[in-house]
Amino acid sequence: MKNLLIFGLTIIMIFFKNSSHAKYEKIFYDFKINSITGDQIDLNDFKGKPILIVNTASYCGFTKQYNDMQELWEKYRDRGLIVLGVPSNSFNQEKSDNNAVKEFCEVNFNINFPLTEITDVKGDNAHEIYKWAKANYGKSAVPKWNFYKILINKEGKIEDTFASLTNPTSKKITKKIEILLN
Repeated sequence: MKNLLIFGLTIIMIFFKNSSHAKYEKIFYDFKINSITGDQIDLNDFKGKPILIVNTASYCGFTKQYNDMQELWEKYRDRGLIVLGVPSNSFNQEKSDNNAVKEFCEVNFNINFPLTEITDVKGDNAHEIYKWAKANYGKSAVPKWNFYKILINKEGKIEDTFASLTNPTSKKITKKIEILLN
């Protein structure tokens, strides 16, 4: 009976293993993505800095989180945090034009943290960053909705993910950011 219990626990552990054992053939800083203005963002320029990457949308009920993303950016950028907004229409709630998204963010939320072009974040057409995140961290890195958050540590690996309901300035997120910045 004891051997059966040990065998069963071993099988369970295999299925629920922590994704921190990912191979990470690439790290986050190995990627590039286009900015909202069409320039290329070389993520290697952020090497050694933690990054909060958030898929965003202009017509989402969580759109007010842009304010909190900007607040995080202003509070922690001098200490090295990068906030990266990734406008996406993967959930059919984004404008169809990069210029319209940029103007919306600047006019309504006074955003000055980096924004990417409108980008797919799930499925076969997802940007390589999101495919990488899924491959290395599992399904919990795949955005379930707009304003899903992925926190990248200074080594360029996924530290944690946060649901859309988790506000960017919540203690849950800021505590992790503080740890990464120290």
